[in-house]
Amino acid sequence: MSDKTPIRFRTERAVSAGGVVYRRGAQGIEVVICGRTSDGVWGLPKGTPDPGESLEDAAVREVSEETGLQVAIERKIGTIEYWFAEAQEKVRFHKFVHHFLMQAIGGATEAHDWEYDQVEWVPIEEACRRLSYRNEIDVVRKAQSLIEEAAA
Repeated sequence: MSDKTPIRFRTERAVSAGGVVYRRGAQGIEVVICGRTSDGVWGLPKGTPDPGESLEDAAVREVSEETGLQVAIERKIGTIEYWFAEAQEKVRFHKFVHHFLMQAIGGATEAHDWEYDQVEWVPIEEACRRLSYRNEIDVVRKAQSLIEEAAA
């Protein structure tokens, strides 16, 4: 029998809001993805709402900060959830990320903040190959369906 006492983690809920920013380009639908060289992760822009801030306002603010683009929400895509832990703090998080379909109405990706090293417009198929997490690929696929339905 082991003398080790199991480490107890407290559970907390975390919420973020972000989106899929799209445009129609020469190669069809293009979306914005964000990458970090430190860990090689490619993802969708998102962040934590400020106290009292709506999910929609947080999504617009966070996407604008992280991409350098001014954006407008068209509609909600959906919500993904997942678990992660921060061992040093002994916290297990149940995270909910609310994604919105957005169009760029100004700005430039070169004006993105420090959170990502690269922010790029890429064709939707390339985005799905480069995104690091399956649940974000699913969000982009759902966004693609919404864009195509609206154009029909």
